Amino acid sequence: MARPKATAKKVMDTVAAAVEDAAGDAVKAADPVALATSIAVPAVEAAVEVAQTHGVPEPLKRVKRAQLPSAVRFALVAVLSFYLESLGRSLVVEYTHGELAKVARPASSLTQTEALVLAGWKLFGLALGWYGNYDGFDLAALAVLSHGPMAYLISTYYGIRASTAGAYLAVEVVSTFFPFLLLRKLSGAHAAAPGIPNRDIVVDRQIQVLTSMLSALVYSVTLFLACRTFLPTKFVLYFEGIRTIEPAQDAQLFSFNRPLTQILCLLFGVAARTLIFTPFVTASPTVKDQEVAEFDPATATLGQTIYWNLWGYTTPTKVSVKRTAVAMLFAGVDTYLQATTVLSGVDSYGAAVYASVWTLAAMITGLALRYVGSV
Repeated sequence: MARPKATAKKVMDTVAAAVEDAAGDAVKAADPVALATSIAVPAVEAAVEVAQTHGVPEPLKRVKRAQLPSAVRFALVAVLSFYLESLGRSLVVEYTHGELAKVARPASSLTQTEALVLAGWKLFGLALGWYGNYDGFDLAALAVLSHGPMAYLISTYYGIRASTAGAYLAVEVVSTFFPFLLLRKLSGAHAAAPGIPNRDIVVDRQIQVLTSMLSALVYSVTLFLACRTFLPTKFVLYFEGIRTIEPAQDAQLFSFNRPLTQILCLLFGVAARTLIFTPFVTASPTVKDQEVAEFDPATATLGQTIYWNLWGYTTPTKVSVKRTAVAMLFAGVDTYLQATTVLSGVDSYGAAVYASVWTLAAMITGLALRYVGSV
């Protein structure tokens, strides 16, 4: 049993050294794609080299993913996600002949700080998903909600083909979905496991369609109101390289004149249902729920009263609130970062205003789904 420990330690030491050296070089280059690639590839190569040199002990060959330490599985998720994202973006650039480069900032203009922020924010999202017990469907839905706004922006107002914008969105979804799918099993909610609360609601196709349509409707109406009020002005003032604002000026309710916008809103709807509604209705009650039900303000202390007023919700409601907050956070921050670091000529204030539209849509959608699930 001594050999497996020595080999495992050798793997971790070698991989760590390779990652540290490669990441340092990438940061100097101030290129987030290079940063992702340089972290992932040397790590994988180092692990393979050690395995070939020292061999893989028989006990390790039979190890299951559930037996690996959580930190090790998360490290594998992060490496694989960065690698898939880098590979996917490279393929999209090749097969679209660099179409996005027409409206994007030159890679050389990205500062070291911006490169680190982009890589760090992605890592934070992966960590939140992993240690927040999210599964592959949760991360895929979050990728749609956080990267969909950029796909809408570049395909509608910057003249980028919808297929190109969709390809970049697909890369983000795949790069988060597959690592989690490989290293963490689906939650009982998304697997519709027998015995979960309200399983009949989760597997009901009609409810799935209606809740997705409700969420899509919220996104569509929110976007319509923003386009018909302040977005055109903000685009003109703060998005220097924008090609047209006609789609915002001519926006119709439910986007009947923009089929691609309708499709994207439907994707938002499915993603919101997956991330918020399904875990909400299948959340199991806990002991805390009984304490909330038995709360008596007449005998409670000041601290207990404050806690009850701020967070005195049932477990399902807490799940809904947390996941809605996560959707709002990532929709806002991701949209802002992508607008300011990817597109050329976008002012930070304009990016913040545009991001706020999607943050608001996520909040209203979460509230609507909570109401429906509570009925």
